[in-house]
Amino acid sequence: MREVINTSKAPAAIGPYSQAVKVGNMLFISGQIPFVPETMELVSEDIKEQTKQCLENLKGILEEAGMTFNNVVKTSVFIKDMNEFAQINEVYATYFTDNKPARACVEVARLPKDVRVEIEAIAVVE
Repeated sequence: MREVINTSKAPAAIGPYSQAVKVGNMLFISGQIPFVPETMELVSEDIKEQTKQCLENLKGILEEAGMTFNNVVKTSVFIKDMNEFAQINEVYATYFTDNKPARACVEVARLPKDVRVEIEAIAVVE
């Protein structure tokens, strides 16, 4: 059974994709960029604020699906500058306190809307 998850607590998709798709007990969350859902504008140029907004957007989708960060088993973090890794990690660690999912972090040449960070996740209901 496939269910599309959509919430106003995260930015609307800016392309032909869903915010998240739930299949069985798994939730696949599309990459979240640091846009404020209400305005669909970049939260700020600050990398810590951008990271926090990405994670808040993930949180909104998780909540819509009846989950929390404790359900997340894997994340992928895409960043524009690996020199900002420590700052991103500092914010990321405040969201994953008890549960530390598997993670990939990759520096990329460019992200949608020229943001500096994008985060996607996979969550599981046990």
